[in-house]
Amino acid sequence: MLLEWWSCTECTLFTDEATLRRFGKEHVVIILNHNFEIDFLCGWTMCERFGVLGSSKVLAKRELLCVPLIGWTWYFLEIVFCKRKWEEDRDTVVRGLRRLADYPEHMWFLLYCEGTRFTEKKHRVSMEVAATKGLPALKYHLLPRTKGFTTAVQCLRGTVSAVYDVTLNFRGNKNPSLLGILYGKKYEADMCVRRFPLEDIPLEEKEAAQWLHRLYQEKDALQESYKQTGTFPGQQFRPARRPWTLLNFLFWATVLLSPLFSFVLGVFASGSPLLILAFLGFVGAASFGVRRLIGVTEIGKGSSYGDQEAKKN
Repeated sequence: MLLEWWSCTECTLFTDEATLRRFGKEHVVIILNHNFEIDFLCGWTMCERFGVLGSSKVLAKRELLCVPLIGWTWYFLEIVFCKRKWEEDRDTVVRGLRRLADYPEHMWFLLYCEGTRFTEKKHRVSMEVAATKGLPALKYHLLPRTKGFTTAVQCLRGTVSAVYDVTLNFRGNKNPSLLGILYGKKYEADMCVRRFPLEDIPLEEKEAAQWLHRLYQEKDALQESYKQTGTFPGQQFRPARRPWTLLNFLFWATVLLSPLFSFVLGVFASGSPLLILAFLGFVGAASFGVRRLIGVTEIGKGSSYGDQEAKKN
């Protein structure tokens, strides 16, 4: 609701009509670059516009499970969590993926193959690793981690019919933030979507990993082209926003805020300094908690995953 109706952020798709007609009508794995603080929101709004928000899944870091409300909701939505240590994650991830193999609704399963958000420090370390492995350097992405992708493709083969490669950027060289969305700032997101049938992706783990590395080289070329021209290749489509997120927000705001306002009036009408101070303290604590939740999305406060210097410290 905040993205679509409060900030009125526009999301434009660059793809072909044949791919667009399949949106929301098949099980897919989605690969999205992890450069921006609100990339997940842009993904959610596309899920909502094509009717698969309720059945969207993601391979997410386990720390998010502890986030109040969001983490708990994701647990009941069968989100697959991982610690990002493959030796410990293998069995957990495989079990989670196999539970999704017979999912009854059309499902979009999101993978951030880079494992963490892009920063200059992480990029430098990532490219050092690429050099030691003899892999081409990437300018706009971190080196993709292949285990999650190859495992997802193996476990969901027979369920998933395609992989959607999504490359996201923002017009005007903007670097949007969740705080900007809350302040009502409007952004213009462009998303280049390419569809790869699953049968075109190799069965063997090593070959599938090589396929993923080639894909990220292509994503890097797309980002370079976008930087030079300000647009992605392909036809432009702007799916219309649907009213359900706004109606849902208005309904719950009415149900929850009406008694809250009555309670606030009662607190101040009581004239009790202790009661008023306790209420103000609660509001302050709630504001602090919301700010901490927003901090989870900020690139500068991201995890040290992939940051060797932070690990040494």
